[in-house]
Amino acid sequence: MKAVVVIVMLLCSSSIVTSLRAPEPEPEPPSPAPTSSPSTLDPKQVIALESLDIPTARDPCGQPSFHNATLCDNAKPFRHLISLRLANCSSYLSLSFTALKALSTLRSLTLLNCPAAPTHLPPQLATSLTSFTCVNSLRKVSGVWLSQLQNLTHLTVSDVQVKASGPFVILAHMSKLTSLTISNANLTGSLPGHLHSNLTHIDFSLNHLKGSIPPSITMLLNLQTLNLSSNALSGQIPPSIGDLISLQNLSLASNSFSGSIPDSLSALPDLLHMDLSSNQLNGSIPKFISQIKSLSYLNLANNNLRGVLPFNLSFINRLQVFKVAGNSNLCYNRSVLSSKLKLRISPCDKFGMPVSPPAKDSSADDTTDDDYDETDDEGSRHKKDHHHGPNKFVLGVAIALSSIVFLIVFLILCSKCCR
Repeated sequence: MKAVVVIVMLLCSSSIVTSLRAPEPEPEPPSPAPTSSPSTLDPKQVIALESLDIPTARDPCGQPSFHNATLCDNAKPFRHLISLRLANCSSYLSLSFTALKALSTLRSLTLLNCPAAPTHLPPQLATSLTSFTCVNSLRKVSGVWLSQLQNLTHLTVSDVQVKASGPFVILAHMSKLTSLTISNANLTGSLPGHLHSNLTHIDFSLNHLKGSIPPSITMLLNLQTLNLSSNALSGQIPPSIGDLISLQNLSLASNSFSGSIPDSLSALPDLLHMDLSSNQLNGSIPKFISQIKSLSYLNLANNNLRGVLPFNLSFINRLQVFKVAGNSNLCYNRSVLSSKLKLRISPCDKFGMPVSPPAKDSSADDTTDDDYDETDDEGSRHKKDHHHGPNKFVLGVAIALSSIVFLIVFLILCSKCCR
């Protein structure tokens, strides 16, 4: 009996101890697998953007602001900027070396209306950039500063003062360039004797470049645009310019080029735009120009071109822009072209020479008057209106009679005084 009681007591104490133990924790449900989400921008680049007055409350890669645009790569754990455009910046904006160093992953940098002072360029950024655009920004830059960007394929500098002795200082080591624009930059010197063959676009307009066009420029077989307008270039247009078989736009306006228009231009099958105005070109206009089927813009105004205009009406009507005014020795055949075209050059006489403008008091027919500017017609009509006053004979008789009456009155007065 005692043994049974002991066994019962042991079982009860065991159950009491078990009931006093803390309950074992239930197993936690398995955590969900992490979902893939786009990584955030590199924190260093976030700080750099904030120093450039670019809001970063939202992801700059996904929500670019109105004035500024950014593009990023898809790197992890942090994304990095590969393209940045700053537009209409505050005059207090500073492009610090620290910020630019943090942005050394950029491949494209565009500055539009950002009057910040240029700063020392981090070597990493200079090596990374393949496209650089600076329009009315940075106040002033040097050719040496630009020459650091040796891996560029696109360079645009416009409305910026560039201090350099010539384009060669900037371009000497840019062997990858395909598009080049340095416009309205106060650039001096001469055109470089060697340009890299990858170029498809060259624009040196509105500068102070002197000298002639180097013959080597005609070796750029991929060149589509050549704009050298508004400089101080001189000499002849290279006869081999027709070797630029890809050329579509040619502008040599407002220089001092002389000589004749090269015949080789007829070999340019895709030429759309040709502006040779405001030079000192002489000789006759080649007839082959009318055979360039793609041509839509032709400006030969303000030169020393002479002879008979070799174009017919169908060719002129095909052009969107056609200008030949300002060539005093150039004339048109009235049997081929109507005077109503307002070409602003004289018609030809039977010897192929310009007819002198009609005298103001001559009884020229209306068709001749139409060969000239409408402002001239208005001026001549205004002058003719002045001849519609009193007849000269009647006016003379009136003056004579008045003199006689005055003389008689004077004699009568004198005779009374003598008495």
